[in-house]
Amino acid sequence: MFKHEVRTSKVSSAIAILELIYHSVVRNIRKSHGNALIGLLMNMMQTIMFVGVFYVMFSVLGLKSNAIRGDFLLYIMSGIFMFITHVKSIGAVAGSEGPTSQMMKHAPMNTAIAITSSALSTLYIQVLSVFVILFVYDIMFSTVVIDRPIGAFAMLLLAWASGCSIGLVFLALKPWAPGFVGIGSQLYNRANMIASGKMFVANQTPAHILVMFTWNPLFHVIDQARGFTFVNYNPHFSSISYPIYVSIALTMIGLMGEFYTRRHASQSWDAHR
Repeated sequence: MFKHEVRTSKVSSAIAILELIYHSVVRNIRKSHGNALIGLLMNMMQTIMFVGVFYVMFSVLGLKSNAIRGDFLLYIMSGIFMFITHVKSIGAVAGSEGPTSQMMKHAPMNTAIAITSSALSTLYIQVLSVFVILFVYDIMFSTVVIDRPIGAFAMLLLAWASGCSIGLVFLALKPWAPGFVGIGSQLYNRANMIASGKMFVANQTPAHILVMFTWNPLFHVIDQARGFTFVNYNPHFSSISYPIYVSIALTMIGLMGEFYTRRHASQSWDAHR
């Protein structure tokens, strides 16, 4: 009968939303493991295993001569870091909680906060893993020298942003075609094992082969990241603007699709998964 209304300002509402995002980020980080430190170590071990496998593969196949002149392990890590950040961000955003999730019943939780927290938790883990791995490598093995570290870090952020935009499109499609999204995301991730360009240098690749990779925004990100990392490499066949434009376009498409999906949300979606 009686209802007490509490008036809130825009500032207090923004603070409340930021606090909710923070707690959602912490919850997402602890999803993989209850102990956040062990979860970080597991992510680092996955990255180290990738680096080790590619190092052995390059050594066995004799592809070291095709790498950029400089620290060979840093050359491998520059591609692996971007690849894992991109793939992880796709999986995190595409797997975030939708409009029919039980968490959406708790106000003021909404899908925007769920997507944002999933993306930020992935960024936090990946950035922390990169810095820890580079620090350990610098202390124990060889001095890490990055020509333009700010630009290299910007490429890491661009790999994350482009992955989030692709994941957002998958998230919008998932309630309508969950099987297609599952297969499509796996195919995209598997294709990026080669199409991302982390195994070769774009400047040394023939034009008839290069055209098969230039569609991929991650290919441009990795090539540009190596340009910022190594003083003697200047990328000629990639650009920074292409992945930015693709990310903006896919984000707009994903947001429109997610809005349409949210308007037509049905509890029966979860029952058939």
